[in-house]
Amino acid sequence: MSSRETALREQGPAFLPKFDAAGLLTAVVVDSRSGEVLMVAYMDEAALAATLETGFAHFHSRSRGRLWKKGESSGHVLSVDEIRTDCDQDALVLRATPAGPTCHTGARSCFYRRLESGGLVRDGT
Repeated sequence: MSSRETALREQGPAFLPKFDAAGLLTAVVVDSRSGEVLMVAYMDEAALAATLETGFAHFHSRSRGRLWKKGESSGHVLSVDEIRTDCDQDALVLRATPAGPTCHTGARSCFYRRLESGGLVRDGT
């Protein structure tokens, strides 16, 4: 990539997502109200396009090898309020309003445990 292209991506107004070799971007989802990190997932071009079109978070499931809408079976969708990109456009932050728990375990956030004294402690315990 030329220095002009790099400058355009890093400082210009054009949205030029930089997908990795597998065709993915890292997407960090945060709660629009609290700022709490809810989950981290991956988006390919189809997931990004579906998210932009519908306003609901879609991701690429690496384990299933397909597009999935967050909450498609549980109803716990993520309504996307804002999408931010980092300086080189290879990662996104989705500010979203969750309709229920975000984690498949039923926890509000996928980050419900913290590392403490070499072990994991669940929040609230």
